[in-house]
Amino acid sequence: MAFLIYTHMDKEIDAKTVKEIEQQLLAKKKQVMYDLSLLSRQDPHEADDRTAKFPEYGDKPDENAQEITDYSTEIMTEKVLEKSLEDIEKTLKRIKDGTYGTCKYCGNPIAAKRLLARPTANSCVSCKTELQENE
Repeated sequence: MAFLIYTHMDKEIDAKTVKEIEQQLLAKKKQVMYDLSLLSRQDPHEADDRTAKFPEYGDKPDENAQEITDYSTEIMTEKVLEKSLEDIEKTLKRIKDGTYGTCKYCGNPIAAKRLLARPTANSCVSCKTELQENE
């Protein structure tokens, strides 16, 4: 299925470029999943069946403090990776269903430069700017 996505700048992303972006996203997804597997362990009590591994350095107060610091860092890293994975999966779905490149807020095309710089973008620059100003 060949399709073109037109932008406000009269630049278009053709099917070939979308396919390249899709391949990059699939590779990034694989890397993020691998990184998550290094940080977390299976936990059936968590919604996503994963939780950060708690480090074990020893029983001394300074070792306990380091364990807590490292665990906190790993939890935050895990959250960032999970958000990245979620964005990638949503983008792959938009590519598959043919809505990739359309702003989810206004329905206008997203500029090609934006999609090439940030392939997971789901809003045009105008809507994103407006959203950020209203926060």
